[in-house]
Amino acid sequence: MSTSEQDVRALQGLENSNSSVRLRAAMAVGTVPDPRFVDALIGRCAIETDFSVREMLTWALTRHPASLTVPKLVGELRSERAQARSQALHTLSKIGDRRAWPAITPALLIDADDEVARSAWRAAVALVPEDEKPELARVLTTQLGRGGHEMQLSLSRALIALGEMIEPILRAATTDPDPRVCQHAVATQHLLHDPDAGFEFAIEEAKRVVALGGASQEG
Repeated sequence: MSTSEQDVRALQGLENSNSSVRLRAAMAVGTVPDPRFVDALIGRCAIETDFSVREMLTWALTRHPASLTVPKLVGELRSERAQARSQALHTLSKIGDRRAWPAITPALLIDADDEVARSAWRAAVALVPEDEKPELARVLTTQLGRGGHEMQLSLSRALIALGEMIEPILRAATTDPDPRVCQHAVATQHLLHDPDAGFEFAIEEAKRVVALGGASQEG
């Protein structure tokens, strides 16, 4: 089979209705990286419905030169399609090229789409320069109390990844009048000091602490 025929087959494989075929096609492209496939890989990321295939697409992109993939992925962050933004952020976090940091804007960190926001948090803590950690921590703490269990756990992990410097910001958040914010801040403090504690346990402990605090204030 000629190279051009292999290229056509790989491109067709990425578009196949069978997810197993798409998975194999993405693996093949990543195994033998070719700059001509980068646009197709990124385009597929924006619409791929299967999680395993999306992960393979990301892996295939990490196999290509960052100088080629990072600018194109940064361009995807302006897409109106939420999945395009979230998958681009996820891939940038895996590539780990700090040149992408300026593209992780506060707007992405507070994106209305939960998956975009979660991906932005992970990418941000992976790429942030040391001197910009305090500002990142400040923006992330504005999201305390957001969403359900998985969303809150993702934020707690992102904050903890920034290190001990988050302590003062978390301590301030424990006095927030919103009980969800307060509980989430207390739970994150628990996890910071005891990484082996489960998040459910940390949340339950936080609820107890917040309730006792409220009772003492009323007294």
